[in-house]
Amino acid sequence: MDRVFSIEFFPPKTPEGVEKLRQTRRQLAQLKPRFFSVTFGAGGSTRDRTLETVLEIQAEGLQAAPHLSCIGSTRESIRQILQTYRAHGIRHIVALRGDLPSGMAEPGEFRYASDLVAFIREETGEWFEIEVAAYPEMHPQARNYREDLANFKRKVDAGANAAITQYFYNADAYFNFVDDCRALGVTLPIVPGIMPISNYTQLARFSSACGAEIPRWLANKLEAYHDDTDSIRAFGLDVVTGLCERLLSGGAPGLHFYTLNQAGLTATLWHRLGLG
Repeated sequence: MDRVFSIEFFPPKTPEGVEKLRQTRRQLAQLKPRFFSVTFGAGGSTRDRTLETVLEIQAEGLQAAPHLSCIGSTRESIRQILQTYRAHGIRHIVALRGDLPSGMAEPGEFRYASDLVAFIREETGEWFEIEVAAYPEMHPQARNYREDLANFKRKVDAGANAAITQYFYNADAYFNFVDDCRALGVTLPIVPGIMPISNYTQLARFSSACGAEIPRWLANKLEAYHDDTDSIRAFGLDVVTGLCERLLSGGAPGLHFYTLNQAGLTATLWHRLGLG
């Protein structure tokens, strides 16, 4: 099996952030990931910065996949973005519903990621390889797990090529989700999303917002380290290395690393796992 290992960035907001990301990217490019993905803010709020970052990655001879979120967007605005990406030779997109921008009451012309995937196919045929999101522990806005599985299948049926999951720390949740998808006839690759652990307060905030569970034993251990950053990072590396090893040995088709524009932990995990 040809496994896919990829790395995610967010578009920086300041000149200092741009330069820092360049340094991070130079370090992580040595790992030779299949592609780098670049996130897209609510309602397209980082549209230009996402494009700038993606084009810079491409100019360095690396593969880049912009995220594209549709909530709060119009068909015409999405059409223009797709045309721009095509004009620059971009062939890979991560298609997401996204969050409703603050203060905006209506979702726009797209309600769901499946609508976006269908629109991309209508507009561009097979030009783009389309990744979609998956939620082994259920999307936080889904009414129940069965509904969430049905929503995921709709994205697949609309034309997705592969999926990247929200991060998680319970391997059984991933394997159970994959089994349930296979039972529905979903056969595309479902790549686990991996979040290195460097700061427990930050991780707890992210996890609360996105519905990712931090197992109680893990939360208790991280809380016990208080502000001992070195111990948190060392322990986190051991936990996440073990998680990745179990996922790969269990048949996961790759790994997608959420870096938060930091190189160190992802590079260490990559080398520990012997990826290449």
